[in-house]
Amino acid sequence: MSRFLIDPQLMIDAAQRAAQYVNGLATRQVRPDPDAVAGLSRFDVPFPNDPLAPAKVLEELDAFASPATMGMSSPRFFGFVIGGSLPAALAANWLATAWDQNTGLYNSTPATAVIEQVALGWVLDALDLPCESGGALVTGTSVAHVTALAAARRSLLLRAGWDADADGLFGAPPITVIASEEAHATLFKALGIVGLGRNRVVRVPVDRQGAMRLEALPPINGPTIVCVQAGNVNTGSFDPIREICERVKPAGAWVHVDGAFGLWARATDTRAHLARGAELADSWATDAHKWLNVPYDSGIAFVRDAAALRSAMTISADYLPTEAAYRNPSEYTPELSRRARGVDVWAALRSLGRSGVAELVEASCRQARRFADRLSAAGYEILNDVQLNQVLVSFGEPEVTNRVIADIQRDGTCWCGGTVWQGRTAMRISVSCWATTDDDVEQSVAAMIRIANEHTRAISGSRGGPAAVVR
Repeated sequence: MSRFLIDPQLMIDAAQRAAQYVNGLATRQVRPDPDAVAGLSRFDVPFPNDPLAPAKVLEELDAFASPATMGMSSPRFFGFVIGGSLPAALAANWLATAWDQNTGLYNSTPATAVIEQVALGWVLDALDLPCESGGALVTGTSVAHVTALAAARRSLLLRAGWDADADGLFGAPPITVIASEEAHATLFKALGIVGLGRNRVVRVPVDRQGAMRLEALPPINGPTIVCVQAGNVNTGSFDPIREICERVKPAGAWVHVDGAFGLWARATDTRAHLARGAELADSWATDAHKWLNVPYDSGIAFVRDAAALRSAMTISADYLPTEAAYRNPSEYTPELSRRARGVDVWAALRSLGRSGVAELVEASCRQARRFADRLSAAGYEILNDVQLNQVLVSFGEPEVTNRVIADIQRDGTCWCGGTVWQGRTAMRISVSCWATTDDDVEQSVAAMIRIANEHTRAISGSRGGPAAVVR
């Protein structure tokens, strides 16, 4: 057999191993096996001199790495806002990987360029955002922020008579950036990357749920970007986006929406009101690898003024076939070389349809409410108003809450992370996986309560009081 042909049995073996892994997530512990993690040292060997058959490479990878992975696609992983991979999206990802298309230019990769444009249009439709917007498929919301903010920077400075792309920022008119005190860390990272500064941001106070207080917005003077949040990473709360847009846009401000997961509320009838007014903004950043449940990595940036996005991101060189009858993806993204992310997004949306996307989001929200109700009934404090998919629970004093979180992670029934929000130490439960069932919620919450009760008994016993058990 030619060395340039792939043995079909190798791919069958890979598919069988992958399917066995995915199908085992429902019954395995969510945390990686500690012995397997220790065994990762087997990879740390000198670079070998001799080749190894592909089948043996795959066997070694599966044997040593699979048991050491975190079950992030598990239906009981609630540590971050992380979806699993929908079957259609996962299978499409494998096929697109086999195509190995560097999706930058239509003339060289017409299939994936067309699919990407269709997928972006479908996302705009699902989220009820302006259909004329330009879109970019990138690695995640971090780069989506960079992409959208670069377009904002260029547009605002051009209005002020300065071409930042040509002349840089030295001597440019200053741009004021306004954001919530609880804006996500990736936004500040992106602001630093595009030269607007992490520390120059005017931070607006928030309310008890982490939403920006409208009355605390400063007046708009000169070029300004106002960054609003659709889905606080701790509470799931939303800034008053419509009211902010109506206040600042007449003064010429650019409004950017961080909607990494919360923007998908607009795909439902029951929670679209939470992101009311997002359609009035100028740019948006979100993830498909969160609530749309496509494989990593898949972020999306949208800019209402498609020409502004294209002018900020465009690229040309004599050897590149950029003259085309169709959209060149590389003219809208920071990358020239990039995988065909649009295939995964297209497959997820094609398999779910509008009703399936809505039900996926609504199911997660119902399950988050179930977590909150069960934990509250057991006597533990829910710190946030559970409107979306985020639950914050305190098990008492900070050290107690941290010990409970650590024991829940060690137990392996589910996996949740900790946070400190508005001075309170809490466990954060994020529900966003398509595969999570009500039974997964019940298994998980039972483990949480059992472990928390053990700490409650220990505290009561150490104080010499009755060993009260919270049920």
